[in-house]
Amino acid sequence: MQITINGNSRNFESNEMTIAGLILALELAGKRLAIEHNGEIVPRSQFDAVMLQNGDQLEIVGAVGGG
Repeated sequence: MQITINGNSRNFESNEMTIAGLILALELAGKRLAIEHNGEIVPRSQFDAVMLQNGDQLEIVGAVGGG
């Protein structure tokens, strides 16, 4: 499956993956993230439910803390 993440094309062997699975594959688990899937913001509560498909476009932004 080919997905575009933040403008960069990435290939994954799995044809069935949720956003939660993608977060694990990208080693981003535990981080505060905002994710846009094909132009729509995905609530964190839906990460396990949203299935990715070939050609999807994602924007992933991580929160940065500081003072």
